Amino acid sequence: MEKIRVGVIGCGSIAQKRHLLEYAGNDLVEIIAVCDINEQRAIDVAAQYGVRAYTDYKELLVNKEIEAISVCLPNYLHAEVSIAALNSGKHVLCEKPMATSKEGAEAMIAAARDNGKKLMIAHNQRFVSSHEKAKKLIESGEIGKVYSFRTTFGHGGPEGWSIDGKESWFFRKEEAFIGAMGDLGVHKSDLIRYILGKEVVEVGAMVETNAKEDSSVDDNAVCILKLEDGIIGTLTASWAYSPQSDNSTIIYGEEGIIRLEDDPDYSLILQKKNGETVKYELAKIQSNEEGGQTKTHVIDNFIDCIVNDTPSPVSGEEGFKSLAVILAALESRETKTIVDLKQKLEQVKL
Repeated sequence: MEKIRVGVIGCGSIAQKRHLLEYAGNDLVEIIAVCDINEQRAIDVAAQYGVRAYTDYKELLVNKEIEAISVCLPNYLHAEVSIAALNSGKHVLCEKPMATSKEGAEAMIAAARDNGKKLMIAHNQRFVSSHEKAKKLIESGEIGKVYSFRTTFGHGGPEGWSIDGKESWFFRKEEAFIGAMGDLGVHKSDLIRYILGKEVVEVGAMVETNAKEDSSVDDNAVCILKLEDGIIGTLTASWAYSPQSDNSTIIYGEEGIIRLEDDPDYSLILQKKNGETVKYELAKIQSNEEGGQTKTHVIDNFIDCIVNDTPSPVSGEEGFKSLAVILAALESRETKTIVDLKQKLEQVKL
């Protein structure tokens, strides 16, 4: 079988520690080129993989050898570069959040559809073992009707992860658009939709910048979400959880509780109403901290859908619905109202 020839645009931490490593580890992939506006960074990463270096993504997209692209850039460039790549006839894996506006996300979806190419958004939490297991348990009726949930994602901030440290684009609104909500919260809006198989219909939020100096984006947020069937819960995102991160989710149902990534030893704990407790020792969740799962499975799923011509496992439409929750949270903060997301989504043609 011929290998899928790939280019990576953006050579920061997410590219170096996730995308490139996982592409290199996939037998169906040949990395062709990398691109970064920082010429030395592009040269260094290209040398590591023995590939061509670019500083202009438009020049990379002209390369007809390349069949698929990873977009690993600051948030404000996600839509622009993804659309250009799709229009050049390449499949696209885009980091989250997929765009910084409804219009940008819609344009990405249209470009994928018009060009007959795959568009996948890198929501890796769907592929975590405990999350996949929880979805199956809920679908099988293990905890009966779901009433409520709480989901959180917080760590000490991107300065400990980004290749540029405290000078990272993550803290600049003109490049990031949103802070902890776009970095972490959108993972959880996607996860709760995935696990429960329900759409978010109403959103209320308090979103603050109170932890990071010299930052123009949010770093702490608490959201109240209402899903279909009257399920209610909270979503929190933070860059101020230190010294340890929290990436847990708890689902409350009529027959029991599912605790995800809430225990250091057991990735999933099922507490049943009858007093029985079942503990599952599964693969660790993806983490930037030592001991975290090193493989996101995002790359493997992306390549698999290209090779087998199957639907994208996290389509542009799915990415948009998860982004829409975050955009609604920002609107709630600005207007100090509960946002009717169901009505907004009904007005969108996907």
